[in-house]
Amino acid sequence: MFSKWRQIGLVTVGILVGVMISINYSAVAQRSLTPLPVEEMRAFTDVFEAIKRNYVEPVEDKKLFAEAINGMLTGLDPHSAYLDQDAYRELQVGTQGEFGGLGIEVGMEDGFVKVVAPIDDTPAFRAGLKPGDLIIKLDDTAVKGMSLNDAVKRMRGKPNSKITLTVVRKGEPAPFPVTLTRAIIKIQSVKSKLIEPDYGYVRVSQFQEHTGETLVKHIDNLYKQNQKPLKGLILDLRNDPGGLLNGAVAVSAAFLPHDSLVVYTDGRTEDAKMRLNASAEYYLRGRSREDYLQKLPPEVKKVPMVVLVNGGSASASEIVAGALQDHKRAVVMGTQTFGKGSVQTIMPLGNNTAIKLTTARYYTPSGRSIQAKGITPDMMVEDPYNPTELTTRMREADLGRHLLNDREKEEAANPGAKPEQTEQPAETRPQTTAPRPKPKPLAPGEIVSKDDFQVNQALNHLKGQPVLAKAPQT
Repeated sequence: MFSKWRQIGLVTVGILVGVMISINYSAVAQRSLTPLPVEEMRAFTDVFEAIKRNYVEPVEDKKLFAEAINGMLTGLDPHSAYLDQDAYRELQVGTQGEFGGLGIEVGMEDGFVKVVAPIDDTPAFRAGLKPGDLIIKLDDTAVKGMSLNDAVKRMRGKPNSKITLTVVRKGEPAPFPVTLTRAIIKIQSVKSKLIEPDYGYVRVSQFQEHTGETLVKHIDNLYKQNQKPLKGLILDLRNDPGGLLNGAVAVSAAFLPHDSLVVYTDGRTEDAKMRLNASAEYYLRGRSREDYLQKLPPEVKKVPMVVLVNGGSASASEIVAGALQDHKRAVVMGTQTFGKGSVQTIMPLGNNTAIKLTTARYYTPSGRSIQAKGITPDMMVEDPYNPTELTTRMREADLGRHLLNDREKEEAANPGAKPEQTEQPAETRPQTTAPRPKPKPLAPGEIVSKDDFQVNQALNHLKGQPVLAKAPQT
């Protein structure tokens, strides 16, 4: 009798669970754009059950679901990802300009970690890591098979602790180790210098929450140092991996006429379709905050400008370069940029986790898509310390599963359309096969070398002097 009632009870529980699952499934399906695929969901549950029953070691449900979510996102494109509690917290802290670790912007390619750009004044920068370097081991652990989040977790740690990266670099005959000491990374996103009377230099290394406000202070200080309006300004965005979109809008708005279009985005949902202009509502966080751009010297809107870029200039820095280029506000000089023209939206999931999902592509004011292409400089000027950058540096188009450039499809279908802007070569001189010089380390407190070839060519352009595409060799 007891056995009979027990069977009846189990059947009843099963029916209740089934009804609850059906109700929940129906609710999720109603919220979805399309019905959930029954066969695929059944396959997922079969795999889940097989792992729970047969895997060599017990696995927690939490881990399996987290890995499943991560797999869905990383399979989309190189920039979508699942952010667990640690990764989500680090993202929030990082946008405020302080976090612990090595100071390196990385991406994932075929299961390995690739360097996008080292951040100025960090252990990675001082150790000489370069964009395009491939990290294959973290201490004694192979990177192959790790998620990007797991690799980042291993690279971060307590200040003063050490980690050894095994690096593969194009041009080097074999992998080599680089030992770094972790530190609290306090990023000074804006630096400036009056490089000579009447000519200012501003470097933006990353776009953070307060980059726009900091830029205003630096520009104001340059004008005070010079004691009269500047004759030229260099905005250095080389190796700037990007950051917050509102920071890019603020920096662009500092130099553009009020309400000029800075960038627009387009995606599948209405929220992904935005037009961001050079006005306070698009760069201030919180409507009650003071418009700090009002404190800029009025002359900064018309000062002749050169924007320096290279293959490490990505995302937000490409937005700024593209906006100033399209509005004919500045001459863009250097080498082709990285080509990250997609927008990632952070979507909290609860329990202090989130997903970072690619939701839109962004376009310059003239309608150019930067995705997988980048910004083409008005004047191509090579870095003499890295002359092979154009052919060896990793860019967005080199990443697996990268989004395609939708504008290129349209141009192929309409060959009579106006071609995109192409670079104007600077003056060249005969080259020799003499070995290239190595860059000298910056002195303490120095933000740019007086021997920086690209900076000197930007200065030449502002003065109306000839600009060289390559450094003459002796």
